[in-house]
Amino acid sequence: MPQKKRQKNASAMKMVGQLLANYRRVAGFTQCGLAKQACVDEETIASIEQGRRPLKSDLAELLDDILGTKNSLAIAVANLPEMDKYPLWAEEFIDREREALAIDWFENQVLPGLLQTEDYARAVFRSKEPPLSADELEVQVAGRMDRQSVFHRKTPPSASFVISEAVLMDRLGGDAARRQQMCRLRRDSDLPGVSIQIMPLGRETHAGLDGPFIVLETPENEQLGYMETQRGSMLVSEPNEVSILARKYAMLRTQALNIEDSRSLLDRLLGEA
Repeated sequence: MPQKKRQKNASAMKMVGQLLANYRRVAGFTQCGLAKQACVDEETIASIEQGRRPLKSDLAELLDDILGTKNSLAIAVANLPEMDKYPLWAEEFIDREREALAIDWFENQVLPGLLQTEDYARAVFRSKEPPLSADELEVQVAGRMDRQSVFHRKTPPSASFVISEAVLMDRLGGDAARRQQMCRLRRDSDLPGVSIQIMPLGRETHAGLDGPFIVLETPENEQLGYMETQRGSMLVSEPNEVSILARKYAMLRTQALNIEDSRSLLDRLLGEA
C-alpha cells in the first residue's frame, strides 16, 4: 500500500512538470532562458519538467511571476497529495509534529530529520534497502524538507536534540555533504528555542541504549512518544509509557555534553572536515 501512494505522488510531480513545460513554451522561454530568469540551474528546470524533482512552493511562486501564470503553479504544488510524501505509518506523527509546542528528540543512527540538509536527506534515502526509485527518492526528500517549515511558524516549537557523536563521524553523501551538514548543525545550534547536545563516545552509562525516540508536547499540553522500527512505528499516548520516555530523555540531557561544549565540538569537527 505505501508503494501505491508513492507512485501516485510521483505521477502528480510529472503532471506539475508538464504544466511548467507548457507554460514555459507558451511564454517563449527555453529551459536555459527560464533558468537564468529564476537564478537556478538549467538542470533544475529540466528535472522538474521531467517529474524527477519536486517543484517547491517558493520556486513555483517565482516561476508564476516570470511566466505570468497567475499562481497556477503555486496552487498546483500546494494541492499535491501531501500524505504521499510520507510512509503511511508515519502520517499521524507528522501531523502531530506540525503543531507541537515542544519537541525532544534523541538520535543515534542518523541526524534528526528536522535538522537535515537536502543533500544529507537524499543520502539517507539513497541508503535504503531495497532502493527507492528516483521518483520515490525525490518525493521522500521533498517531504522531509517540508517538515522543517515547523521552525518557520509564527510561534515555532521549543526543540531539544540529543545526538550521538557517532552520527557526526559518518560521511553520508560524501565529504562536501558532511561539511554542509555540519555547518547547518552549527548554525541551528544558535537559533533561539533550539538546543543541540552531543552525546560523546566512550561513556560508561547511557540512557538511550534502546534506540532513538521523540517526545512531543501537543497544543493541549498532552505528551506523546514516538519510535520507529525497521518497518513501522509506534505513537505512544499512555501516560505511564510516555513518562518513561520523558525520564529517559531527561537523563540523556544530563549525560550529553552541555550546549556550549556541544557547540565547541561542532566547531572542532568543522575545522577537521
